[in-house]
Amino acid sequence: MKRMKYATAIIVLGILPGSFLALAQQSGSPQHPVTFFVTSVGLGKGANLGGIAGADAHCQALATAVGAGSHTWRAYLSTQAKNGQPAVNARDRIGQGPWYNAKGDMIAHDLADLHGDTIELARLGSNLNKMTAITEQGEIVPGLSENPKCPGPGCNEHEMLTGSQPDGRAFTDTADHTCSNWTSNTDTVSPGTNSWEEAQIGFSDRNGGTNGNWNSSHPTRGCSQKALLATHGAGRFYCFASN
Repeated sequence: MKRMKYATAIIVLGILPGSFLALAQQSGSPQHPVTFFVTSVGLGKGANLGGIAGADAHCQALATAVGAGSHTWRAYLSTQAKNGQPAVNARDRIGQGPWYNAKGDMIAHDLADLHGDTIELARLGSNLNKMTAITEQGEIVPGLSENPKCPGPGCNEHEMLTGSQPDGRAFTDTADHTCSNWTSNTDTVSPGTNSWEEAQIGFSDRNGGTNGNWNSSHPTRGCSQKALLATHGAGRFYCFASN
């Protein structure tokens, strides 16, 4: 009898570790710390984010609120050369990757993967899409045509401010693509030009515009919160951990 009990105990102990592992795998817990998210809320001031530093601070605050503040967070935003200051490329601010969302899904392995730097990588595309480009809280961003009975603000907020070209770099022409480098929330002609202040956006669900690009599809109709809402945005943007 003692031998039987001893054998049974060995079998149980042998099974338990595997059972705990299976339960851990089924729990859905992220296998990697979160290093990427879409802001759950904008700053509410249109494209006036307090400059690129203000946008970074917003990323850091949202990340800290969900326990991810140990990373250095950067907003995926470019700025244009202006007032003697050089341009800043969004892709140069966000580290080298890999990046994972709040559910542990890899968004991209590195910068080349994220931006499709080669023909093959561009063909494959990154893993940034509707189901993976989620907020720091793990929520899906309201997207295109999800609720036909909800035509107002908040029904579709899939436009992400980036101010960037598809390769993640700043625009080099004279038009304003960044709402005065993220300091304007007015809908006026850019000073010294004949063009309106506006911001280039991409789609977090890769659905809309002419190309469905995640980081560079079309400009907004101005820089105010009202203008952003008019084209299905709410002042949201992407945040990446740079370390």
